[in-house]
Amino acid sequence: GDLCYPLLYAPELLKKEFNSKVADMKNSVKDRSNAQCSCAGHFIESHIDENYQGGWIHVDMAGPGSKAERGTGYGVGLVLSLVGAPGFDTRQ
Repeated sequence: GDLCYPLLYAPELLKKEFNSKVADMKNSVKDRSNAQCSCAGHFIESHIDENYQGGWIHVDMAGPGSKAERGTGYGVGLVLSLVGAPGFDTRQ
């Protein structure tokens, strides 16, 4: 399978990264050395309807998704195994 590991997710530490003078939230982080994939997860979470009852996941696969301008296929097996995992679909 695809190699992966969980990352720190502490949105209370990331909120200041999204401050914007012209929008509710900007779509990039101020500090590029900060945990960019965790920030991306927070950006996604902040746009999910507060009444949504299902689960969600952010898989940051942009880096290993290509090599020498070709797709690697990284993440396909990972995502397929996740959507088939017990408890993923809470609508049951």
